[in-house]
Amino acid sequence: MTPGTLYIVATPIGNLEDITLRAMRVLKECDIVAAEDTRVTGNLLKHLGIEKKLTSYHEYNKTGKGNYLIELLLAGKSIAVVSDAGTPCISDSGWLLVDEAEKQGIAVVAVPGPSAVVAALSISGIDTDRFIFLGFLKKKPSKKRKEFEAYKGSKLPVVFFESPYRIMDTLDDIKQVYGECFVSLCREITKKFEEVVRGTPDEVKAHFKEKKVLGEFCVVVKQSEPEKESEE
Repeated sequence: MTPGTLYIVATPIGNLEDITLRAMRVLKECDIVAAEDTRVTGNLLKHLGIEKKLTSYHEYNKTGKGNYLIELLLAGKSIAVVSDAGTPCISDSGWLLVDEAEKQGIAVVAVPGPSAVVAALSISGIDTDRFIFLGFLKKKPSKKRKEFEAYKGSKLPVVFFESPYRIMDTLDDIKQVYGECFVSLCREITKKFEEVVRGTPDEVKAHFKEKKVLGEFCVVVKQSEPEKESEE
């Protein structure tokens, strides 16, 4: 029997109009959709007018459910993997399924689309020919600062995700490690309350002092160029 195809399908990060025509077709034609959260994906499919069998696939069931999905693929079923928002396998465990599928000779096809990282970089006003992506930062402050320190002095922008519960402390950590650097902070990107705040860590922090901090953040940090010593 010819194995099915594993599709890695990007979905909107907020605005549902960002779904691609190809993603819609694949979601309609596949046999099963493996979703990070079936409730979130169920709402998306309902909005698109698509009825499809859903199964959960996430960090906490990646081994057992991964084996189950491989068996289905080997039996000829086609499966679309989606995350709650954006491109799967970026800062999640989906790469394990892709790796095993390729080992089993199963075709893996990317269906590209929205990405919070690329969106945040594109409106940062920073040279992004190359960049460093840290994904979700460590929760413990000391470990978080070590992540930043590993790239201290780099000319490349550093990009990462952060929660609303830790963003204020993280801005302090950025200043402690990188000093008066430039920060471009994106909140609720593509959604109704989308906001981009740019400035030094203190300036960005001051912006949120008078308001409730909501929504997940994608942060781009550009370290200051070292001052050149003047020649006498």
